Amino acid sequence: MRKLLMAAVLSALAVQAHAAAAPDTLAKVMKSKELLVCSPGDYKPFSFDNNGKFEGIDNDLVERLAQSMGAKVKIVKSSWPTLIADFKSKCDLGVGGISITLPRQQQALMSEPYFTNGKTPLVRCEDVSKYQTAEQINQPHVRIVANPGGSNENYARTVLTSAKLTMHPENLTIFNEVAEGRADVFVTEAAEAIVKTHEHKGVLCGVNPDKPLRPAQNAWLIRDNDFRFKAYVDQFLRLEKLSGGLDQTIQRWLPR
Repeated sequence: MRKLLMAAVLSALAVQAHAAAAPDTLAKVMKSKELLVCSPGDYKPFSFDNNGKFEGIDNDLVERLAQSMGAKVKIVKSSWPTLIADFKSKCDLGVGGISITLPRQQQALMSEPYFTNGKTPLVRCEDVSKYQTAEQINQPHVRIVANPGGSNENYARTVLTSAKLTMHPENLTIFNEVAEGRADVFVTEAAEAIVKTHEHKGVLCGVNPDKPLRPAQNAWLIRDNDFRFKAYVDQFLRLEKLSGGLDQTIQRWLPR
């Protein structure tokens, strides 16, 4: 009997310790009236730093999420190589067109997906027929370019291993490497390929963005073990889908 009682006490203490250690972002945000959001801010149409004002699909959505908690959004600018570390140390949420990957899920929770995306070649328009498949790109004579720290670099290094890879330090000017002939292909996400095709009409073209080389989904980073906040964010996204608000926001920022 004494052993059973001791086991029950230890179990209760373990539950209390776990509860104390688990974050409660929902309570924190509702008390502080501030939602701290990490974003690289270099990825149209999701999140883009427009002279200090962050704009895009994710920014519109997190503003409404914060309003539902009676809070204001404070953006913490990050980068793709430091996103996870910045999120863990500084933020309540990580956004900006973040692909769901297993390595990311080893370090944080992720919301349910709100957008279906996928790896898509961005090339000069005259070269569209040359780069329809990963096999056509993965050749020693093909010059590819990638930005560091995200899924684009991972795809280049793990799938396009035979192509000639050059790393470009940031995502804002990487498209010029292809447009100006210093690279042949930049494999990015379908949404970004669509935006850049629109911005560089007749110069850059996304190759079959409706049929990506590797399908993917975008979601938000949530603190590990914070299942209450994840449930809240997931329900917010479900309601956005049901109300049509998500589609309206996507249509606002994604050109067709």
